[in-house]
Amino acid sequence: MNILITGANGLLGQYLVRDLSKAGYTITATGRGHKRLPEYAEAHYTYIPLDITNKAEVEQVVEAARPDVIVHAAAMTQPDACELNKEECRKTNVLATSYLAAAAAKTGSTIIYLSTDFVFDGKEGPYKEDDIPAPVNYYGASKLEAEEIIKQSNTRWAIVRTVLVYGNILSGTRSNVVTWVKDNLEQRKNIKVVDDQIRTPTYVEDLSKSILLIIQHNAEGIYHISGKEVLTPYQMAVQVADYFSLDKALMEKVNAATFSQPAQRPLKTGFVITKAEKELGFAPVGFTEGIRRMFPQITH
Repeated sequence: MNILITGANGLLGQYLVRDLSKAGYTITATGRGHKRLPEYAEAHYTYIPLDITNKAEVEQVVEAARPDVIVHAAAMTQPDACELNKEECRKTNVLATSYLAAAAAKTGSTIIYLSTDFVFDGKEGPYKEDDIPAPVNYYGASKLEAEEIIKQSNTRWAIVRTVLVYGNILSGTRSNVVTWVKDNLEQRKNIKVVDDQIRTPTYVEDLSKSILLIIQHNAEGIYHISGKEVLTPYQMAVQVADYFSLDKALMEKVNAATFSQPAQRPLKTGFVITKAEKELGFAPVGFTEGIRRMFPQITH
């Protein structure tokens, strides 16, 4: 089976290339600009630079690869950047998705689309797959519009919504909630951490495995994929500090309103993952176990 991955240079993309190729699939990895993927001992892939906002380029790459499955992980994911650059956000998240969906329909490729908890307003989370989306910022609106494009495409599809992904990027540098807290506290820097939002943080390897499960089960429809623990960012920070025996006195508990940000954040999201557990056998690790897997060299 041939699989084409967009966003292969990103955190999730790097794990997808590794995990899907190790599972025996033929991988075409695409990303913006030069390859930033590591070489894997047991994994083989072809890397092709791809500007997903260029319709002709998308059609050419998909037609050449003729994938059985397209995993569309590329996106503009910073809510504030999306709020300040709506045209660029729309090009990357909405128009690019329409180009991929049209190309997938021509080649008969299944498309698996990565989406977000930010399609919800955060008033009544954690959310199930059939809860009604109502985004409160442009990033969430762009991802929801792209979801609708996927649903209306003339091909098989699955939508994977996820929440606050953390993990070690395999090549390059990228911060996430765990590394941000750890790095700042190790440098004895004071940090302000929000305690009036809730999320169900997602370990990147679990997210990658869930997409493998969707492919193996030939699954269709919407799936909520995340961890099971409902935590505030402050509670996550406490677990990070405790794990590495760092000074929690450097952390200040604050409300989201403390920060002046261009994009509003939904307060209470997170997911109910019962559908993925029952239909796919999805079994995520806990947050502290995710930290342990990020730093296996540190013994407790």
